[in-house]
Amino acid sequence: MRLKLLATILCVMAGLATAKPAQAASGAKKAKQATAATAEKKSKQAAPVVSPAGPEDLKNLLVQMNNSARTFKTAQADFEWEQYQSVVQETDVQKGQMYLLRTGKGMDAALRITAPVPKQVVFKDGKLSFYEPKINQVTERTAGNNRADVEAFMSLGFGASGDDLQKSYDVKMEGWETVSGVKTARLELTPKAAKLKNSLSKIVLWIDPARSLALQQKFLEPSGDYRLARYSNIKVNGKLPGDAFKLKTTSRTKFVHPE
Repeated sequence: MRLKLLATILCVMAGLATAKPAQAASGAKKAKQATAATAEKKSKQAAPVVSPAGPEDLKNLLVQMNNSARTFKTAQADFEWEQYQSVVQETDVQKGQMYLLRTGKGMDAALRITAPVPKQVVFKDGKLSFYEPKINQVTERTAGNNRADVEAFMSLGFGASGDDLQKSYDVKMEGWETVSGVKTARLELTPKAAKLKNSLSKIVLWIDPARSLALQQKFLEPSGDYRLARYSNIKVNGKLPGDAFKLKTTSRTKFVHPE
């Protein structure tokens, strides 16, 4: 059940890339191909410079993350995602905003995808809702007993403590790498659970040690597919928009509940 739910979360966070629209106009298709080519070119640039980590760097970073997790309440950021599918060698790019809120019951999360196609994802009170304005439909799923696993996954690099990482992953510090002008700790997480490895071979986090937040995340699958997320304009423990976790539906919106 956990593996199936995780696969659903990964799919939703990627904007349900497998749900292709009807035949696109030739101009739109060419534009998409150009965007994919640009993203792929960017992802194939020269390997980044990673300086070696000191013997105590990982230990100190995990302690910092523990301390920051105790005071974490909210986060919001702009994001850009690259979803690469190895079979067709195609890269889709999506942009939007992310919101996180720690409550007395757990972690709520909301994603507003603004380009290329507007969509909304809200995970609140253990329920995942995915809204596609283009077809005016909301798909809802309940996490049930897997709620803690979902919240832990969605808080990776945003509110997760060092102890949380070590419970579910073998954590290795690959070194220090500069991202957007910030010296970040590059962490490689390898899932401990055998079933989880079937979906994710590893996760790479680029952590800003001053704020214990991820500036980048990369989720790699055994198939060769991956999702690379870049975050900017990150704000922590500030006031979130009042409608951050509300879907902007209409009176005619259709709600579906897949098994």
